Amino acid sequence: MKILVTGSSGHLGEALIRTFRSEQREAVGIDILPSEFTDAVGSLVDRDFVKRCMRDVEAVIHSATLHKPHVVTHSRQSFVDTNITGTLNLLEEAVLCGVNAFIYTSTTSAFGSALTPPPDAPAAWITEDVRPIPRNIYGVTKTAAEDLCEFFHRKQRLHCLILRTSRFFPEEDDREETRRSYEDGNVKANEFLYRRVDLEDVVSAHLLALEKAGSIGFGRYIISATTPFTRDGLAELRIDAPAVVRRLFPDYQAEYHRRGWKMFPGIDRVYVNERARNELGWSPRYDFRAVLDRLKANEDVRSPLARAVGSKGYHAEKFVHGPFPVE
Repeated sequence: MKILVTGSSGHLGEALIRTFRSEQREAVGIDILPSEFTDAVGSLVDRDFVKRCMRDVEAVIHSATLHKPHVVTHSRQSFVDTNITGTLNLLEEAVLCGVNAFIYTSTTSAFGSALTPPPDAPAAWITEDVRPIPRNIYGVTKTAAEDLCEFFHRKQRLHCLILRTSRFFPEEDDREETRRSYEDGNVKANEFLYRRVDLEDVVSAHLLALEKAGSIGFGRYIISATTPFTRDGLAELRIDAPAVVRRLFPDYQAEYHRRGWKMFPGIDRVYVNERARNELGWSPRYDFRAVLDRLKANEDVRSPLARAVGSKGYHAEKFVHGPFPVE
């Protein structure tokens, strides 16, 4: 099976190409930026470029996108061109070429304002059934691209699965208050409880999606580390997350104290990956328990694949007030 991977110079795209090469599977990487993992350089907005790259392709993993960090630095039209028109071009050519599986990498950011409950409400329990309320052009274009995928499944019978991935980028948090209050490793460890996933687990989800697309047809899946929380604890989680975490992980406090770390005082949402585990057979390896065990052993909490890919950033230039400008 020849697999086309878009965004092959990015975090996920590189990880996918690395994995396919290690397994000696035929894969072609495309991106607007050159890299050792990119076979063809060009824009998805260029339909002729897409057509050439789709030759003899049997499956597509579409991970290329303009991201949230680009919201301030790129125009809304650029987001529409890349995230919507680029996806449409891929879908059109995939149908013409008889592609067997189309895997679209989306984001939990698509849920937007649905992720933030009112001040006195419990933490939000986020499943695929929650209706997205995009809060920026990034979310708008990602949900629109998802809808295009569903449309092509209905009208063209294209087997298409959508993976809404949570945070797996290695860069520091974009919120200045968070960067001032917590070490970067502390932030990321905390996030494995409810909103982060390791890059290696993201790749394994995509590989399973390739295998299952034909039998499933169409589906949306949240790809995030398995949370230890349950629905009946959401009210307390919102106002006293340390107490909830202490009950679940009695050993966490000593390790955090050793490092001078702290738990977030409250957690406002929880991503639920149950559907991906049940329907894709996905078994993510990196959760808070795994992270805590590695911290206690003074080991790097990242998977070998995440360490190999490393940090890329989203812009060529450096910014004074954070990893990227925010709205």
